[in-house]
Amino acid sequence: MQAVPDHFDATHLLGLSVQQGGRLEEAQQLLERAVAIDPRSHEAYNNLAAVHFVLQKFEAARTCQEKAIALKPNFPPALTGLGNTLLHMNLPEQAIELYDRAIRLKPDHADALCNRGMAELALGQFDRARQSFDRALLFQPRHAEALVGKGVASIELKHYDEAEAALAAALAIRPGSAKILAQRGRLNLALSRPEQAAADFDAALALSPKLEVALRGKAEVSLGMGNTAQAILACKTLLEENPRSAIALALLSACFANQGEIATAIEHLDAALAISPDLDLIARKIHFLDFLSDADFAVQQAARKYWGETIGARVPQRTLAPRQLDPDRRIVIGYVAAEFWYHSAAFGLVPVLRNHDHAKFEIVCYSCSPLRDEMTAQFKSIADVWVDAWQLSDDELADRIQADKVDILIDVSGHSTGNRLPVFARKPAPIQVTGFGHATGTGLQAMDYVLADPIFIPESARHLLAEKVHDLPCLITTDPILDVPPSELPMLRNGYVTFGVFNRISKISDEAIRVWSKAMREVTGSKIIIKHTLLDDPLLRDRLIARCVAEGIAEENVICMGSTPRHEHLLAFADVDISLDPFPQNGGVSTWESLYAGVPVVAKLGNGASSRAGASIVTAVGLNDWVAEDDEGYAAIACKYAAQPAHLAKLRAELPAQIAASRAGNVEIYTRELEAGYRQFWSDYCAAASERGDVA
Repeated sequence: MQAVPDHFDATHLLGLSVQQGGRLEEAQQLLERAVAIDPRSHEAYNNLAAVHFVLQKFEAARTCQEKAIALKPNFPPALTGLGNTLLHMNLPEQAIELYDRAIRLKPDHADALCNRGMAELALGQFDRARQSFDRALLFQPRHAEALVGKGVASIELKHYDEAEAALAAALAIRPGSAKILAQRGRLNLALSRPEQAAADFDAALALSPKLEVALRGKAEVSLGMGNTAQAILACKTLLEENPRSAIALALLSACFANQGEIATAIEHLDAALAISPDLDLIARKIHFLDFLSDADFAVQQAARKYWGETIGARVPQRTLAPRQLDPDRRIVIGYVAAEFWYHSAAFGLVPVLRNHDHAKFEIVCYSCSPLRDEMTAQFKSIADVWVDAWQLSDDELADRIQADKVDILIDVSGHSTGNRLPVFARKPAPIQVTGFGHATGTGLQAMDYVLADPIFIPESARHLLAEKVHDLPCLITTDPILDVPPSELPMLRNGYVTFGVFNRISKISDEAIRVWSKAMREVTGSKIIIKHTLLDDPLLRDRLIARCVAEGIAEENVICMGSTPRHEHLLAFADVDISLDPFPQNGGVSTWESLYAGVPVVAKLGNGASSRAGASIVTAVGLNDWVAEDDEGYAAIACKYAAQPAHLAKLRAELPAQIAASRAGNVEIYTRELEAGYRQFWSDYCAAASERGDVA
């Protein structure tokens, strides 16, 4: 170049050399000079684009790549490079077009195939992405990026064994890769292995402290393991790197929800939705709205309707084969649940499945969680057919349900964690029902019925739901609790009244604490026991006590209890005189547990389904006078009965028998009424199908 300053090859090659040495600004100047010397060199433009790309000057890279392609349309490196640039500019559809052009010219182009898979991942086309990665690996088996991509696609498709093998192979090639460790952490999180997930995320962050996928995983696993302070720190680090990180805002909202600060949680979630109107974020908001005092039936169902219409527009419904339209034949019932383990929803479901008449109903359980315990074994022994559905994608699960010829498909999870509502959107069964776990409506037009009762979803609100409401004796039942001995009324030995709240902190609103405080001021010397697993977290415990103190409850009168085995949890009711139902999100199984322990529950009728569950259960066992219409009435009931120790002692002794005599508490009667509902759904379907001529 000293001898011939305009020597193209020397300028071009020197540019490439300094680029490889990491001197990018100098490389840019040399390659710009090279294209000025020979503006017909497609290779020089493409190499200049590569420098711009590394410098994250994507518009400049795109311009150079487009010039290279204009000079030589059939040049695979420029086509692939432009695809990469477009992918980084968040234009995955356009990127795929470029990758496809490169692959047509060079079918064994592993990088183009791998990157096409990355673009398909960005579009949520997980099955197609997996196929692209598999093809790249066919030509280049040790392509680390393709192995990672296959691992990510397999996680999304719930093909966890494939994901584990792909990520292990990638780590064997790149043992110190923070990105691969973080993805393995995601896999361990999906497989409910929180300790291993936490170790992977920590290892990834030690190598790359600002890696987004690792910080996100760290926040998620910390939330799950009850370390809210760590979760908040990870979220704030994410937001420092990217103030517009929707997932960081969403996770931070979960941190606030854990502390019972629902309004603040929804503010953060709304900020996330303004950045990315993602279906998962909309579903999170649906869940949070059930905890918000200002959200009534109209607000809650409007959010569900929007979600239902959005997913309904994305997912085509299945065409079902005609079936035998005999209203009296044995009906195939499929239960789809992520709660076939030691979960509160399982306690309401297991007695129903145990009491089903298997001569009239074939029971198929689709288990959507990898968690396994003694409760899982119970469900498995009860089911006629057991399907481990947690390793099936939505389409694969829909295929299996169709193959099993399910007549009535039951969603147990609603909009709670682990739900498979996108499967229900595909309508793989002729009749679809939501109930038991989170029966507050789904918003899906493909869902036919919701199981409830006249108190939980009153007649005045039913027109707002996508589903038709079918009434049961109560929204849920539970097995009798027989292994907890009767206990004497604590106030008789203590000399003061003890109130109890054995519910999640996220259910404990400031409004509820305010009403509890009013009652406790009037009931002199009273104390309150608040018990939940997350109270093992010092941050959450201190924050809850501070909220109680702010509403006028003396700190020494608040007793916090954390996690204990179930038997000890139930024995703790022996120290409670009166239970206080939280609101607007009420207790469910915890309310039944209190009643079986002989401890009555003060409840209040709210303006949304989730704020009427307590009243539903309490009324169903005959304690109508324990249900208030408003805050004043709630405090008045607590004070009235706190002054009646003889009545409370009598009720404590008689409640278990009173529950057993009720339609809601007698699980056999409850199940027969549920089965009558199923039979009616099927008879109505058969009649309608016969009129249409849908005969097998």
